[in-house]
Amino acid sequence: MKQILLAFQFLTIIPLRVKGDISEEEMSQSAAFFPFVGVFQGLLAVLSTALLIKVFPVEITSGLIILILIISNGGFHLDGLADTFDALSVKANGNEATYKEKRLSVMKDSSTGAIGVVAIVISILLKFLFINSILRTSTPFTAYALLFLMPVFSKWAMNTAIFHGRSARQNGLGKIFIDNTGAREFLLATAAVAGSMVGALSFMRSLSSCLQFLLLSLFVLYIISFSATRFFNEKFGGLTGDTLGAISEITEIIFLLMVVAWSRLSI
Repeated sequence: MKQILLAFQFLTIIPLRVKGDISEEEMSQSAAFFPFVGVFQGLLAVLSTALLIKVFPVEITSGLIILILIISNGGFHLDGLADTFDALSVKANGNEATYKEKRLSVMKDSSTGAIGVVAIVISILLKFLFINSILRTSTPFTAYALLFLMPVFSKWAMNTAIFHGRSARQNGLGKIFIDNTGAREFLLATAAVAGSMVGALSFMRSLSSCLQFLLLSLFVLYIISFSATRFFNEKFGGLTGDTLGAISEITEIIFLLMVVAWSRLSI
């Protein structure tokens, strides 16, 4: 129970307090429950959509859904996305070790640069366009099921990166997760995603086609998360909490992109 509360404490603004001392092992074990946080955010997105669509046009509903999801985690992942892209914009100086340290220092800076702002704007814009398209072209229950799975899949992508990655820093919360999260946590997170998929599929038509699409989506997101891990290893020497947030944002966009393409091509 403590690990579940810790997962919500790390990834949402819900004011949960965990009593007693918290060990690094307990903190790292909470990564297994990241998809449970995704389930909460997915249900929040579905409930918000069902209520808002009765009052507002699709475009306004799409924007408000994004706003609600951002508020639910305090913009935590968007901040990581911005910091990651600001760091990636640092030009090489010929010394690889110094180069990586400079990027890490930029990432740690509390201010957001122009590239970071652009990354946030593009992320929100793409999500708005994709969600708007999904709500317009999909049946209500299919749209709700897909919106529900979006944050579940992105939290699982973070688990994938944590499992395969190494820490870029010698301290910090990200290092605790990355260094101590193993196969057990990754498998538990995957089981949670599988359960969420079963629940979502019960509301979708063309069960076989939808199952194939969701399995393909998971495979693609796994490859993207694994590739991002290798990329960040090269650029930063490993992962940080910010890069994990960036992976969450990017995989949400990729999933929505795949949903729209699947819907258009009638796969």
